[in-house]
Amino acid sequence: MGKITGFMEFGRENADKEAVADRLGHYREFVIDIPEKEVREQGARCMDCGVPFCHNGCPLGNIIPDWNDLVYNAHWREALESLHATNNFPEFTGRICPAPCEEACVLNINDDPVTIEYIEKSIVDRGWTEDWISPEPPTVTTGKSVGVVGSGPAGMAAAQQLRRAGHDVVLYERTDRIGGLLRYGIPDFKMEKHHIDRRVEQMAAEGVVFRTSVNVGVDVSAEDLRRGHDALVMSCGATKPRDLPVDGRELEGVHFAMDFLPQQNRRVAGLAVPDDVALTATGKHVIVIGGGDTGSDCIGTSNRQGAKSVTQLEILARPPDMRTDEMPWPYWPMIYRTSSSHEEGVDRDFAVSTKYLEGEDGRVVALNGVSVNWVSGDNGRPRLEEVEGSEFRLDADLVLLAMGFVGPEQDGILGQLGVEFDERGNIRTGDDRMSSVPGIFAAGDCRRGQSLVVWAIWEGRECARSVDAWLMGESRLPSSPPTAETGGRAI
Repeated sequence: MGKITGFMEFGRENADKEAVADRLGHYREFVIDIPEKEVREQGARCMDCGVPFCHNGCPLGNIIPDWNDLVYNAHWREALESLHATNNFPEFTGRICPAPCEEACVLNINDDPVTIEYIEKSIVDRGWTEDWISPEPPTVTTGKSVGVVGSGPAGMAAAQQLRRAGHDVVLYERTDRIGGLLRYGIPDFKMEKHHIDRRVEQMAAEGVVFRTSVNVGVDVSAEDLRRGHDALVMSCGATKPRDLPVDGRELEGVHFAMDFLPQQNRRVAGLAVPDDVALTATGKHVIVIGGGDTGSDCIGTSNRQGAKSVTQLEILARPPDMRTDEMPWPYWPMIYRTSSSHEEGVDRDFAVSTKYLEGEDGRVVALNGVSVNWVSGDNGRPRLEEVEGSEFRLDADLVLLAMGFVGPEQDGILGQLGVEFDERGNIRTGDDRMSSVPGIFAAGDCRRGQSLVVWAIWEGRECARSVDAWLMGESRLPSSPPTAETGGRAI
């Protein structure tokens, strides 16, 4: 714990952000660092609670009270070691995790929770500044080879853990750079890409081999992949987006969010975006359909590109401002949240459904929608009911579909390998994360469905342990507490 009376002496202090007008002029991170003295005071707020529910809220089982105490006592390097014991990439989660650990904080019952996520970010950022983070190559190699397909956080975590266990690891990525949606999905203003680059350099020094611009299943056949490795980890994500089945979907100007967001990431990286496929929100009425994180990212990017207006539509009803009896502490509450992108300017509307998209000369010009109510159906499941007379029309030059993802792409390499899928379309695995095909494992969104970066890292670590045990008969790689997968529902 931190200071015994710290939670009574110090209030929660959130990091300031650049003014909206200033941060809209660039794509850099805009959170202003808190002075060290204040970070240590925030660590002092961690209480001597009998059961630290933050462990249960965190999928990784981070040893949060320990590193809060270490930060309070200025033992920063020891705090970094504690942090890395459960999390390969805390600079990722310290920036883009919604912090289920904070919702589960005991102090959150009747006060503001400990600033766990910011303390995590502070620890790892200091580790990089002080050069405390270095490669950890294996001392003994096994002669076994593992191919990891997909370089998002699940694939990166699995690859690093397997290499540290002594296996030869090749990480395959079909785009030109490592990182998956962290690289070409999460905007730079939420996480700059040098954080990924530093980890790639560390992993390369440890002996992980990276093969980018390789579309496995096209450039490398399933047969060659299996022949070249003793085991495979499929960490290819849930990249099949949910579509909008309405008239006008085919109009020019209607695009998936993941056609739009990666282009700006490439521009920030100094990479070219061909004119014939370039998408920008500049001077346009933008409508974002979908109320999640991806939709929020579209809002922040559109405003930085100079959109004329930005509107976000969500089919679900507006969540309550506070917890209700149906979502008690310490579980993740589905409450109304305002992201930094929302702060930058957007009109938000809830409980609305798109009826059709209107076009002129093949281009979208308007969205026609209607308000809806959620009512109980005959089978007890909620169904939509349109509100009579609530039809509306919105000008639209660019419509971005950010309604989530329905699972991995089942054709291509997964079809070639012959793995089975569950009822949700994800790769079916046993508790050991092995698919229906011996020696082929799965981790991350392609196994559990669309989820968070923190879950992906946990998935990669757990999968690596299973692969190591299958190859060697046992594994000394660490495992997160078994309560992590059922705790902190439901995100």
